Amino acid sequence: MAVQIVVPKLGMSMSDVNIVEWKAKEGEKVEKSSIVLVIETEKTEWNVEGGASGFLHILVHEGAKAKIGQVVGLIAETEEELRKVQEEISHGPLTEAKEYPPAEASRVMSGTESIEAEEKDRIRISPVARKMAEEHMIDVTRVKGTGPDGRIVKEDIEKFIEGQKEVAAPPEKVSPISYHGRKVKETISLKGMRGVIAERMQSSLLNSAQLTMMGEFDATELVKLREAFLNQEKVIGVKITYTEILVYAIASALRDHPDINISLIENEIKVWEDINIGVAVALGKEGLIVPVVKQADKKSLVQISQEVKSLVNKVKEKKILPDEVTGGTFTLTSLGAIGVSTFQTPVINQPESAILGIGPIMEKPVANKGQIGIASMMSYSLTFDHRVINGFGAEQFLSRLKELVETPGLLLLR
Repeated sequence: MAVQIVVPKLGMSMSDVNIVEWKAKEGEKVEKSSIVLVIETEKTEWNVEGGASGFLHILVHEGAKAKIGQVVGLIAETEEELRKVQEEISHGPLTEAKEYPPAEASRVMSGTESIEAEEKDRIRISPVARKMAEEHMIDVTRVKGTGPDGRIVKEDIEKFIEGQKEVAAPPEKVSPISYHGRKVKETISLKGMRGVIAERMQSSLLNSAQLTMMGEFDATELVKLREAFLNQEKVIGVKITYTEILVYAIASALRDHPDINISLIENEIKVWEDINIGVAVALGKEGLIVPVVKQADKKSLVQISQEVKSLVNKVKEKKILPDEVTGGTFTLTSLGAIGVSTFQTPVINQPESAILGIGPIMEKPVANKGQIGIASMMSYSLTFDHRVINGFGAEQFLSRLKELVETPGLLLLR
C-alpha cells in the first residue's frame, strides 16, 4: 500500500501552490513524522509531512504548480513497491486534482487500483525514456511517442534531443562566478514570497499617496510596566513583550479613531468594524510575513501576547495558514531591541491605509520643565495613505497613542 502526498487545503481563498522543495530525493527513505515537502502559497510557506515511513516517489517536481488536493508524490512501503510504482507511473503531466480536507493531506491508496485509474491522465513513457528525459531536462509533453499506444520510447527522446541541438542558439559565454567584472557570491531568484513582496511593495507606492509622520514617544513608564510584567511572569503565565503591549495600545487607539482603520477599495472607503492588527515578522533572506491578530480590540493583553507568540512560531515553523495572514486593517512593524535605525518610512500593506513603524527604545537626554534628564525614548514612523487619511486625523491618532504609551495606566480603562 502506497501513501499519497497531497496538497492540503490551507485556506478558503487558496487555489494552487508552488512546489518549493522536496526534502528527500527520489527513492530515498523518509520517516512518517518527517517533513518531505515545502509548498508555497501567495503569502506563506507550508511544510508537508509524509504521513508514513517508506521510500519517496516524486510526481510533481520543484518549481511546478499544483492544485489543492493534487497528489504530488507517493511513499512506497518497500523498495520493491517503489520500483513497481516507478515503472508504471511517469513524471509527465500533473496528477488530476482531487479535493481533500486539510486533515487528509496524506492518505492511503491501493497501489494497483490507483495507478490504473490515474495512468489514463498521464503520458505513457518507458522507464528508460523517462530517465533520459530527466537527465536532459526535457518536457515530455512536447515529445511525440511512436511506441505502442503512443508510448514514448528511447528513440523518441534521442530524436527530440537532436532536434533541439539543431535549433538551439549558441549559449552566451558568461562566467558562472562573475557578472560584468564583479564576482557573484550568491544569486537569489526574485520569485515566490520574495517576488510577491517586491511586487506588492512597488504597487503600494505606485497606487497610493503615502506620507510618513515621525517622532518619539517617552517610553519610560512603558519600560517600568513591562519590567513589572516580567517580575510577575509566573503569575501572568506568559512573558509579555513591548510589541504585544503596542498591539494592545494600537487597538485601543484605533477604536477611538476609526477614521484610521479604513481601506480604499474600488473608489469606496471601507470603515472597518473589526480591528485586525498585522505584526510583521522578518525571515531574513526569505523576506517577511505579516500574521494578523483578529479583533485585537476585544482581547486582553494576555490573550494578545499568547496569540502573537503562536502566530510567530507558526511563521518560523512554516505552518502559518493563508487565513492567518489576511484580513488586516492596520500593521505594526518593529525594528526590535537590536535595531540601530531611529526612523524609517514603512510601506503600507495594501489594502490597509496605515502602518506604524517602531524603533528600538534608547536612553536619551531630554528637557523637562527646564531640567535635563535621561528618558527611555521610542521612535515612531506612521505612514498613511493621504488619499483617505488627512494629516489632522493622523495627528489625532498619534496623539492618542502617545497618551497610551506614555501613561500606560490608561490602558486599564479600555
